[in-house]
Amino acid sequence: MRCLIAAVALVCVVGSAAAQERQVIQVPGAISGLPFSPAVRFGNLIYLSGQIGVLPGTRQLAPGGVAAETRQALENIRTVLRAAGTDFAHVVKCTVFLMDIADYAAMNEVYAGYFPASPPARSTVAGSGLAFGARVEIECIAAVG
Repeated sequence: MRCLIAAVALVCVVGSAAAQERQVIQVPGAISGLPFSPAVRFGNLIYLSGQIGVLPGTRQLAPGGVAAETRQALENIRTVLRAAGTDFAHVVKCTVFLMDIADYAAMNEVYAGYFPASPPARSTVAGSGLAFGARVEIECIAAVG
């Protein structure tokens, strides 16, 4: 009897997940030809691809170092969030990738301005390189407003 109840519960959970649609979020003016979507909605969550500080519609990084790149990356995130029907107030988790951990303070100062109250959970890691020579990349998960 317990096995039957567990099997029925599993079918309900799997069926529920299968019933939800995966929706790719399209962003006007986004660079085309890249092998990933700007964001994907599944259920009530939006999963944003990492954004670097490229100027809209180009592959050119915002001039001015990590602070300028962080600001532009967050503005690019704002554009994706709007296209998905949500905003920074609904971001629940971010991951920040830095080329150099020495840039942490400069990135953090700009980042904090976008989340002045009740900031989302966040992880920050440093690596050895990012796309297009960027100094910072930020990815987020947001709830639908």
